[in-house]
Amino acid sequence: MKTTKSILALIMLLTFFSFKSGKETKIIIIKTSTVCDMCKERIERDLVFEAGIKLVKVDIEQNTITVKYRTDKTNPDTIKKAITKLGYWADEMPSDETAFSKLPDCCKKEGCGKK
Repeated sequence: MKTTKSILALIMLLTFFSFKSGKETKIIIIKTSTVCDMCKERIERDLVFEAGIKLVKVDIEQNTITVKYRTDKTNPDTIKKAITKLGYWADEMPSDETAFSKLPDCCKKEGCGKK
């Protein structure tokens, strides 16, 4: 009986601290330079591997990337830099030249990776 109460108390304590640990999430919408489904697929596939990023959704029509992220793991500037390293613009940040040169030809058309 004592063991059960101790385990229950430990579970409650861990639950309390997990909610209290500052694992807040935010959503940011970043203007980008995408033109095709390959752009969308590349960004959604690769950006989720960045620390703290929980969800990535690219809207080609609006040229935006919606990112849900953990504030204790990353921030908007780090996310934007990660996007530029994939070869795309991120708001006011230009794409990385080397990454842009490695994009498929369809992604290098006007508007994609360029301002």
